[in-house]
Amino acid sequence: MEQTIHFQLKDGISAELAKQQVRQEYESYKAQMDRHKTQYKILEEAEQPDGSLIVKIKKQNNAQPVGNYLD
Repeated sequence: MEQTIHFQLKDGISAELAKQQVRQEYESYKAQMDRHKTQYKILEEAEQPDGSLIVKIKKQNNAQPVGNYLD
């Protein structure tokens, strides 16, 4: 499955703290996939002018083998 995920800044906090939280949320997302042994490949990471992050990812959708899909 291919996904585009937008990790957005939270309102009501400083811009710098919001950017740190975006990075933490992204790292947590990747760690969760690792813990669940979900195979994935990051296709693109694009930091936006406001500090948010758009990530394009190709990943395993379930426990079925993915073959060479992620190559």
